[in-house]
Amino acid sequence: MSTDSTDSTDTPASGRTASVTPASVSTHILDTSAGRPAEGVAVRLAARPGPRAAWQELGGSSTDADGRCKDLPALPEGTTQVRLAFEVEPYFLNNPKNPNKKAEAQQDAPAHRDSGTAVFFPEVTVTFAVTPGEHYHVPLLLNPFGYSVYRGS
Repeated sequence: MSTDSTDSTDTPASGRTASVTPASVSTHILDTSAGRPAEGVAVRLAARPGPRAAWQELGGSSTDADGRCKDLPALPEGTTQVRLAFEVEPYFLNNPKNPNKKAEAQQDAPAHRDSGTAVFFPEVTVTFAVTPGEHYHVPLLLNPFGYSVYRGS
């Protein structure tokens, strides 16, 4: 029988409580007008520990040939909100793999739709709440005149 009176708890020997793994984020973009992944779109990632806290820019990446960002920065501990900013204008204007630089005219579309700027949404910014320890995959479905996002798996 041991005479050691050490209490066995989950607290490390240093006396600090164990930290919770931060949330993680991934994304990909599908160009629904072309029916293929959107390659070469710059994506910036920012995080904050609450709704009133300042945003901390964490860095970014660009989508690969599969439309995925595989090297987004890790989220800091304590993150509760995340912002992804997709710079889509250069993709629609300068990407040689994107033959649909402008949408085709449609019967129910306004006649002046394509006058002025060539890209209706030059940037798409998505802000969402996260819980520590969870993974969040946030796909962007993109076309020249609209977009949709959702929490994927």
